[in-house]
Amino acid sequence: MSTVGIVMLVHTALDRAEEVARHWTASGCPVVLHVDKNVEAATFKKFRNSLINDPLIRFSKRHRCEWGTWGIVAASQAASALILQEFPEVRHVYLSSGSCLPLRPVEELVDYLAARPRTDFIESATTADVPWIVGGLDFERFTLRFPFSWKKHRYLFDRYVELQRALRMRRRIPTGRVPHMGSQWWCLTRQTLSAILEDPERPTYDRYFQKVWIPDESYYQTLARQYSTNIESRSLTLSKFDFQGKPHIFYDDHLQLLRRSDCFVARKIWPRADRLYQAFLTDSAGAMKKTEPNPGKIDRIFAKAVERRTRGRAGLYMQSRFPGRWSVNTVTSSPYSVFQGFSELFEDFESWLGRITGARVHGHLFGPGHAELAGGGRMINGALSDNARIRDYNAQSFLTNLIWNTRGERQCFQFGPGDNQVIRGTFARDPNAQISVISGAWAVPLFRSNRNFAELRQLAAKLQQIEASYLTVLRAQDNKGAGADMDDGRIHRGPYGAYAIHSG
Repeated sequence: MSTVGIVMLVHTALDRAEEVARHWTASGCPVVLHVDKNVEAATFKKFRNSLINDPLIRFSKRHRCEWGTWGIVAASQAASALILQEFPEVRHVYLSSGSCLPLRPVEELVDYLAARPRTDFIESATTADVPWIVGGLDFERFTLRFPFSWKKHRYLFDRYVELQRALRMRRRIPTGRVPHMGSQWWCLTRQTLSAILEDPERPTYDRYFQKVWIPDESYYQTLARQYSTNIESRSLTLSKFDFQGKPHIFYDDHLQLLRRSDCFVARKIWPRADRLYQAFLTDSAGAMKKTEPNPGKIDRIFAKAVERRTRGRAGLYMQSRFPGRWSVNTVTSSPYSVFQGFSELFEDFESWLGRITGARVHGHLFGPGHAELAGGGRMINGALSDNARIRDYNAQSFLTNLIWNTRGERQCFQFGPGDNQVIRGTFARDPNAQISVISGAWAVPLFRSNRNFAELRQLAAKLQQIEASYLTVLRAQDNKGAGADMDDGRIHRGPYGAYAIHSG
């Protein structure tokens, strides 16, 4: 019989839990199963009957397990006590869940732990030592009481926390104990685990931790520090969390990623990931290399995924992942150029610029009549129409879509005081925007229009006022053009921002 015993906390996907339990016992590892009391009696009975004939499987007393509550600790206590009692050969107890999946041959785990007979593998650190606490409660989880479920009774949870803070209520931590935290998925030696379960002071510790928030991440992590002679503060189970503190779920397309981790066990595995269960539970001829577990090998991939999830891709806006204004570095995906006053002063400016640069040069994209697309087109990549009403419904989205859909090709367009000004703040703060302005150029076509003098005077005053306001926006400190220099009436481009050429 193996010297490694497995405790499995099961609450769903019982068919997969049965498959994994049989995998453990096939290699001689005894298994004690705890089935959440929330599972219906008939379902539990069917599950138990399917495994009752396996001599290495036991079922512990059932507790009701809810996230962040004491029931999970009580379940692991009951199952751990039973495995120590029923299987005296066991020297290490490995805590897992029904959604955990062994990644390496069981014999490798047994050999690995046999070579470290007095080592406890449990992530255990004080709140001052870890940066990964998510949820706003660090040391307060040990000094306040949490009798209400955070998931089921959020209002009562929050109000009671506020009340305790207002009244400055503080719990007394058991004498001599320094609260520690870490992953709930541990692997403890018989000596350490039995010392925790048989401690004469256990009733005191249990009463205290019953009102701690998320006690399964602090109960064993704290008490192991009292009894263990050798702790490696890490888990042998690969368990990754997103920026909200929710566990990542592994699917079939994560097969090669899981192989690269070299870990012994991973969670959470999607119950329908048939390819993963097939690969890791049936290929015992070296599913993984015999090497030290190293989840850090895939940390970069997860970090990149978190960044993509929280920041998105620059310039890409989707209904399902619309980022906040300040969650991305840039507004658009690629550099582009905005010209004001050039087409008014230089004849055939747009055609000339397109010929010498190879860029796609548009007219006034935000002109009052329609979007003047390059070549007089009515539509551009991504089915963007030149219709002014559609464009002005969300001018920023029109711009960001245009730049995203034509990435790889530089876009240039004209802008002036006669255009829709709602968009100017967008490219004023966008570091991808190269903005060139010849102020006052709007007066040239106005002068040539041969209108009544009174009408010209009124329109000129209006355009001058709009342009002055626009230049103020470009100079604003909260835009990317902040810090631009003034020299002989010109605004020169800073290292990150737009620039304007000001010739009065």
